Amino acid sequence: MDNDVKLKIEEGIIDMLKTVYDPEIPVNVYDLGLIYKIDLADDGELVIDMTLTAPNCPAADFIMEDVRLKVESVEGVTSAQVNLVFEPEWDKDMMTEEAKLELGFL
Repeated sequence: MDNDVKLKIEEGIIDMLKTVYDPEIPVNVYDLGLIYKIDLADDGELVIDMTLTAPNCPAADFIMEDVRLKVESVEGVTSAQVNLVFEPEWDKDMMTEEAKLELGFL
């Protein structure tokens, strides 16, 4: 796949990630800064490294499955693997300005 196609697919992946929410927080996982890595191979295999706002998040399985199902629906993605990582540890500085505003940090 050429760079233009890959970029278009990656934009679709980001758009899909912005539809995934932690049920307890009114901001999507992408703007929260929970997505650490999006690695799209030329054959459409996708690997995402993500974290959670807290290691003991009760919705962890739900959020990760929601991420996997939604990004697999993006045209050009043949499969998706979602890895839960805790390094580096998440903090509020990883959020976008919009997320900080929504949550009252600005």
